[in-house]
Amino acid sequence: MAARRHYVSATAIIMLIMMISMSISTSVTSQKMNFNEPMDTEGRQGSSGLSDVDCSGYTFEDLFDYNFALFNIAIGSDWATAEMDATAYVNGSNSATVRDNLDGLFEGAPGGDNDWISTDEREAVREIGPMCIEDMDTRLGLREGVPHRTNSGVAWNDMEFVEEGIALDEVDLVAPNHPDERSCTNFGASADCREIPVSATDDLQISLFVKSGEQNNMRFNQLPNQGVSNFTLALNVTNMTNADLVMTFPALQGLRIANYAMEDNGVELVDGQDYTGPQEEFLPDGKLRIHQHVNYDKSNWPTGRNLFIDFTTAEPESNDVPVWTNMKPNNNSIIPLMSGTEYLAVQADELSDWASDSNGWNLACEFTETGWSSRQDESGNLLVSSPSGAISSVATCSVSDPFGATAVETLDFTFGQPFTATAAINDGENIDFTITPTGLVAEMTVSAHAHQDGAMGSLRSSMASNQPLTIALPMDGIKPGQVMIMGTATANNMMNFDFMLDYGLEKQSLPPTVTLRVSFDGKNATWDATGLQFTLKGTVSDPDGESVAMTLQLCGSTATDFTNVGINWEIDVSIATCVLQEITTYDVVVTATDESGVESTLEVNVEDPNAQSDSNSGSNSNSGSEEDEGSALPSVSMLATLCVTLLSAAMLRRKEDQ
Repeated sequence: MAARRHYVSATAIIMLIMMISMSISTSVTSQKMNFNEPMDTEGRQGSSGLSDVDCSGYTFEDLFDYNFALFNIAIGSDWATAEMDATAYVNGSNSATVRDNLDGLFEGAPGGDNDWISTDEREAVREIGPMCIEDMDTRLGLREGVPHRTNSGVAWNDMEFVEEGIALDEVDLVAPNHPDERSCTNFGASADCREIPVSATDDLQISLFVKSGEQNNMRFNQLPNQGVSNFTLALNVTNMTNADLVMTFPALQGLRIANYAMEDNGVELVDGQDYTGPQEEFLPDGKLRIHQHVNYDKSNWPTGRNLFIDFTTAEPESNDVPVWTNMKPNNNSIIPLMSGTEYLAVQADELSDWASDSNGWNLACEFTETGWSSRQDESGNLLVSSPSGAISSVATCSVSDPFGATAVETLDFTFGQPFTATAAINDGENIDFTITPTGLVAEMTVSAHAHQDGAMGSLRSSMASNQPLTIALPMDGIKPGQVMIMGTATANNMMNFDFMLDYGLEKQSLPPTVTLRVSFDGKNATWDATGLQFTLKGTVSDPDGESVAMTLQLCGSTATDFTNVGINWEIDVSIATCVLQEITTYDVVVTATDESGVESTLEVNVEDPNAQSDSNSGSNSNSGSEEDEGSALPSVSMLATLCVTLLSAAMLRRKEDQ
């Protein structure tokens, strides 16, 4: 690895290291760390002001106290790489320490080491953190052969970090809604930069994981026999306080723990008294998972503590044989699925009740038809693959444990697709769900409903036998947008077939319904005493259940100040704009727009109150004279003119009196 040009202080390292929420120490032998002296910061590069950091010789636990840490490590099937996911949970005063150390990491850079931790610094940590972690040891080592311990003098095959595969993230490093939060004050801060004091004690999390697009973030020298031969895993747990280690090994029949030990400076501790030993978990897909809790008492520092776990594939001295339980399906039962793909045929929680073995078990099926196969995933789900166009296949299934012991009894199952189906929306309100039985069963009951993000339409059920059947599925309660079909098919001697089908259907938005409420005297509006404003009332609703926005237009002006209570709406409308334009015909347009952008409009003509007064004056509407066409009262424009004239005269008289 090329020499690095720029270095930061030990205090800075503290933070970067913290990011390693996983950084597990140098080799399995405990040793005192040597801290580098800070070097000249001149010439630093990058968005953070740093081009690189050197974290050689440091461990996460040497510099940082987390409240709890979870480390998940999965050894690759090549027995040469590994994936590590780690999360450190930091609470109270420890979180303030983390923030202070992170801020100190950027001493000499804009905004760095100023007792405020910012969003800019957070992004910089994500950028340069992997450089730091790459320099650190994982504290994990492997060694093939007879069991090894620290004092055996062997060279451990240490795991190391891979920089390009490392990604870092955090939760609440810059705590949201902190009372002292402010915009960043340093020169060069980004426009949206915000910061909080490093003294903040709000809880936070730091995570390490595999970078998107990469396959691993750790590597080691490939085990020559890829786990088949005996090997030892060594882990330096010094200063690892309150941490869980979960390690998963590739599928390998017979792989198990043969022995283990924990030592303090080479002296073996007592299992169950000084520590709790590792726990085995045999996964349904054939993998072995190890669970180990570590709780190093800080008062034991600087005592070096190492954990050793010996593995073997040798057959155990005693092993129970798996057996079927009374929860198993009957022989010759039908297991439904959708063919032509890999389909989840049986959920893990149901399948786990079919058989029993102290070390776990796996279901293996041999199919009579070409192109069919099955497997269990890590969670225990049964996945069945079948060729396109296939209907069914019989399979003989057995249960085996991780060490090859197999139940005496086998069971025959028929795997197949009970029906094919199509779907279409023809009337905008219902899905026409057409089912065509395949003959897998003589008859079945199909129940289905429209489904969308937890919302469900009304359930409909029907009996299907040997002819196509169409079920109308209402879309009530379903909003406009993508909609699927969810349901269940049941039949004698067949496991329930729960399905979720996506036909690319989309419910179109129906327009809102908007109405006008007429007053008791039959008028569209109610005028106020000034004659310059009227009130409109009505109702509005959307058949799709979407929210509705309303606007009103009159004389070229737009208003949105509606008062809504349930489906009822009300708005006060000024005619000031109309008066200025000398418009006396009040044609109002009310528009209701739903969330999907679909509009409905309501056109309302509001009678001029003055024109109404004219009709009540008893004058002859057929005279055709200007006087007869006018109102007994002055028009609105005349009133406005008269008010202005009288006001001017009054002001003039007042001036003359002075």
